[in-house]
Amino acid sequence: MKKILLSAVSAAAALSFSQAALAGAVLDKVKKDGVVVCGVNTAAPGFSNADSQGKWTGLDVDYCRALAAAVLGDATKVKFVPLSSPQRFSALQAGEIDVLARNTTWNLTRDASLGAVFVGTIYYDGQGF
Repeated sequence: MKKILLSAVSAAAALSFSQAALAGAVLDKVKKDGVVVCGVNTAAPGFSNADSQGKWTGLDVDYCRALAAAVLGDATKVKFVPLSSPQRFSALQAGEIDVLARNTTWNLTRDASLGAVFVGTIYYDGQGF
């Protein structure tokens, strides 16, 4: 029983360290560049939307600003990159953006195959079957 428990604790520790290692390179880049590059949706008012003067508003935009404030100490140090659904994961994988803050369903396939680190959910919605 102790061996099983020790194995489980070891596996959990290894996974937690691997997640931190994945985020480390992006965090280092953000600190070096002094800006959080945030991928957002342009077709979801209330989540991310630019007005006629280019001022971004919405829940996802606020998340990016909060992230910039937490990491860089300045909520204005964020660059918004509009992305369509087909572009979002390739932009993230290519390092064109640091964070993907747009409507994206977190599922097992994406969690296991994209190499992305999903963080806590900030918005729940319903789905019909």
